[in-house]
Amino acid sequence: MKLLRLGGPGAEAPAVRDEEGATFSLAGLTDDIDGAFLASGGIDRVRAALAEGSLPALDPTGLRVGPPVARPGKVVCIGLNYRDHAEETGAAVPERPVVFLKDPSTVVGPFDPVLIPRGSAKTDWEVELAVVIGREARYLADPAEAAECIAGYAISNDVSEREFQLEYSAQWDLGKSCESFNPLGPWLVTPDEVGDPQELGLRLAVNGEPRQDGSTKNMIFDVAHLVWYLSQYMVLRPGDVINTGTPAGVALGLPGTPYLRAGDTVELSIDGLGTQRQSFRNA
Repeated sequence: MKLLRLGGPGAEAPAVRDEEGATFSLAGLTDDIDGAFLASGGIDRVRAALAEGSLPALDPTGLRVGPPVARPGKVVCIGLNYRDHAEETGAAVPERPVVFLKDPSTVVGPFDPVLIPRGSAKTDWEVELAVVIGREARYLADPAEAAECIAGYAISNDVSEREFQLEYSAQWDLGKSCESFNPLGPWLVTPDEVGDPQELGLRLAVNGEPRQDGSTKNMIFDVAHLVWYLSQYMVLRPGDVINTGTPAGVALGLPGTPYLRAGDTVELSIDGLGTQRQSFRNA
């Protein structure tokens, strides 16, 4: 099952896409797909309504696709979580997850334009598997408990400005929280449809040229470990998003460091989670 939100920014309507690719409105079930919806068993209600055939059909043609989760409370990011990415950036392979927070207001739709910040010379891309929390995770006893706390998965582009991130501050926040720097979606795909989150291919191309081609099986810290680990230091609440890291192939690690410029187009995909496409323009 794939949950999505359709419509203009701030006016998105909740919807669901079934196994056959048909789209149905969720307006009669919920006002939005957000933390409250997830915490109250919303996904189970949608599944039951789909089985009953009680949802009205919806034609998504021409409608903007928004981020599949409204107003995440926080976006927690994991840095250097693929060995090949750590090596290409010259960083040591971490012994514990590298954790930082990204401003939740950076979350935009999967096909929305992304703004290159004023003064930027090093705007970069990062295809990542995003985990959306569906149940509170607080001091989980072990990683085996993580699955019960996951509502689903989505594609995330953890856009980064490397000069701001690495040269302007000892912390990464300046280069991670610029306006529109986290396209998310197109769908929130439920775990039963995704299967093993550690067996997903990730790909990204810039202007049609392949740049990243990796697999979640190469994560240093897997999804279950990350949810468990984070729950020891913060409360993960329904609607929160975890960006789980990116494989090699970012501009920072490529010959000539081909950072993004206005007019560039980035296309991302993850097995079973769909495709994103963004055009970049100056802020």
